[in-house]
Amino acid sequence: MQAQVQHVDDPSFHLTLYVIDFLQHDMVGMKREADGLADNPTWGDAVFYEEADTAAYAGQFRLARSFAHRASVSAQRAGKKQDAGIYEADDAIREALVGNAAFAKQQAKTALALSNAKDVEAMSALALSLAGDSVGSSRLASDLNSRFPQDTVIQFNYLPTIRASAEIHGRVPGQVQQTVADKAIKILEPVSPYELGTTALVAGISLYPIYVRGDAYLIANQGVAAAAEFQKIVDHPGVVQNELIGALAHLKLGKAYVLSGNKDEAKQQYQQFFSLWKDADSEIPILNQAKAEYAKLQ
Repeated sequence: MQAQVQHVDDPSFHLTLYVIDFLQHDMVGMKREADGLADNPTWGDAVFYEEADTAAYAGQFRLARSFAHRASVSAQRAGKKQDAGIYEADDAIREALVGNAAFAKQQAKTALALSNAKDVEAMSALALSLAGDSVGSSRLASDLNSRFPQDTVIQFNYLPTIRASAEIHGRVPGQVQQTVADKAIKILEPVSPYELGTTALVAGISLYPIYVRGDAYLIANQGVAAAAEFQKIVDHPGVVQNELIGALAHLKLGKAYVLSGNKDEAKQQYQQFFSLWKDADSEIPILNQAKAEYAKLQ
């Protein structure tokens, strides 16, 4: 407000205000900031991207896809193909996280057709790994490794996360889950000093190394260790912001507490997730699975 009065207002301020409003659960403020930027030819795509993330955080994937498409189209019209690719790749990650593997793979393909910039390629690789396409993700990871051997974010965040995720989600029947989990956790070791940082200016995959490590502990049936990882995400809302894993962390905490035998805490975390997703689309695979799991706790 002071910036506007002093005529030093900048559209980027309003993206920050949108995120602050999200963290403060100020829906009116979020709408005000989004409406103010929607027609901006330079910043409209970025606010559509934020709206896509917010919709997915609430489980509203049909709305999230619409906003992601608007963000991509708006960015392409402004000549920002890299940004458009990032929006498509981020959409692919969201779809993969909730079990829409086929859609995620298609979105990753769309993203890569727009740009092979490092963030686009890395996020597409993560989406493919989460969707179970370990071959596709490994191919992209190898390309990133050869193109950016000295890039800290690539080498100490993106690549370990992609490779660990590929181990978990690309495992074949008959593989020992503990072995897979141990390998994924080992791959993620170099990420530890950096994992609470952000990864990109336009968009990113903040805290995903922690999320993937938590998944590794889940498949190894190590509930206490898994809960410690997902709790890190819950404890850092200013870093995760409106990224989908902020909501999914509660569901994963519920799973972790089931494994550790803490039924009451497990039920609370499932209930927290259902509260966040009270207006979610009904056909989302991870939601229907969560409902079935929660029913067994009654």
